[in-house]
Amino acid sequence: MTKSTSRLNDILEKNEKEILDDWMREQLASGTLRKDLITESELRKQSAELLGLIINATRSGNVTEISGTEWKPVLDFLAATSKTRAAQGFSPVETATFIFSMKQPIFTRLKKEAGSNASVLADEIWVATVLTDKLGLFTAETYQKSREEIIRRQQMELLELSTPVIRIWEGILVLPLIGTLDSSRTQIVMETLLQNIVDTNSGIAIIDITGVPAVDTLVAQHLIKTVSAARLMGAQCIISGIRPQIAQTMVHLGVAFGDVVTKASLADALKYAFRQSGITVT
Repeated sequence: MTKSTSRLNDILEKNEKEILDDWMREQLASGTLRKDLITESELRKQSAELLGLIINATRSGNVTEISGTEWKPVLDFLAATSKTRAAQGFSPVETATFIFSMKQPIFTRLKKEAGSNASVLADEIWVATVLTDKLGLFTAETYQKSREEIIRRQQMELLELSTPVIRIWEGILVLPLIGTLDSSRTQIVMETLLQNIVDTNSGIAIIDITGVPAVDTLVAQHLIKTVSAARLMGAQCIISGIRPQIAQTMVHLGVAFGDVVTKASLADALKYAFRQSGITVT
């Protein structure tokens, strides 16, 4: 069925222009055309290119096994289109419609070519259905993976932006933390702080946790690891922003920072850092 008896390629080649016109009408009628992201002429160009690639692939006789080498240009085109649409902001439905809206124009031509032969029509419709479904699923899967990659990249960028290291004085750095500390963010905090210690040759780093909503045993462990790593680089760390409720929670949990210097506010931490550096502010 997939190698010798299907007439799908003949029908696609014979009716290429009509199928393309009907396919465009289906896409426009579906209401999924994002005129703010793609023009009608660009959509027609993409549709025509994909239809031409499908026709070339089906000439081999392999109509539904899209893992074959003859289908690689089609899959490459769909992958590139899906990634582009994911980056542009197309929705999953809008991306999937690009493929699944091709069914009706193909079915219409198959019905016309098969005439009254119901058996032939059923066979050809089944082949066309299997093909478009596989291409549609591939497109949707590629789109989803692309969106997940974009989200992961944005999350990493946000984490980097949420851990700014400020050189507040010669030899003194301040790292204000806002939000929850978890393992992945702590790793970024540590790497960012250590790199800035090296770049600025600073001897004191203040980690301000005023914006951290809660400090539990896990968060305390993350902070202690960061302080220990900074010490190995020759820098002293001061933890500021220990509010009364956080202090009570830490005592209740039995969390202790050991010999790490802690201060109630960033201002107190700065005063301590200035004294340690021999700086007098007047």
